Amino acid sequence: MILGSSSPFRKSLLEKLAIDFDCISPELDESPLPGESVTALVERLAIDKAKAAAALGTGPALVIGSDQLCVIDGEICGKPLNRANAIAQLSRAAGKTVTFYTGLALYNSQTGRCQSLVEPFEVQFRSLTLGQIASYVDKEEPFWCAGSFKCEGLGIALFERLSGRDPNSLIGLPLIALTAMLEEEGAGPLG
Repeated sequence: MILGSSSPFRKSLLEKLAIDFDCISPELDESPLPGESVTALVERLAIDKAKAAAALGTGPALVIGSDQLCVIDGEICGKPLNRANAIAQLSRAAGKTVTFYTGLALYNSQTGRCQSLVEPFEVQFRSLTLGQIASYVDKEEPFWCAGSFKCEGLGIALFERLSGRDPNSLIGLPLIALTAMLEEEGAGPLG
C-alpha cells in the first residue's frame, strides 16, 4: 500500500485504519485545465497523484491519491503560505458557508483499475472579528492548510456548523470512502 502524498495530515489519517503503507510524494503540475470544473480538477489530481506515485514505487501496489480544494464565493482558495494570506482567507470566510472538495483515488498498479470520487464537505464559519482571526492564525499558523485552519485543533472554534459524510475528508482523506474502495480490492482494514 502506498500513500501518494507528503502531507503529514493525510499520513496521520491513514494510520487510523491500522494498515501498513509507505509514502511517496509525486511531483506534478496542479494547474487547472481550461474550462475544468472544481470537482473535475480535484478528482483528476487525485488520480494523477496515485498513478504518479505508483510509477515511483518498487512493485505492484494499491496506491492512494488525494487532493483538496477550498471554494469561497465560487473561487478556489489555495494554501495561504503566510500570515497575511491566512488572515485574508479567514476574513473572506467569516460568516459564510465554505465548501471543501476532496478528491480520492485508489489505483491498483497491478491491474490498472482506478476507483475515484469527490467528497464535498461544508463548513459554516462563525462571524469573526479581525482580532479573533489574527489570534487564531498566530496560535496555529495554518499556513499549509487549505482554508487557513486546522479543524482537528483550535480551528474548530471558528465554526458554527460542519456538514458532510465524513469529517476526515475535511482534513484531507475521506476514510469512509477509502475503506469501501479498499474492500473492493480485497484489502479492507477489517479483513
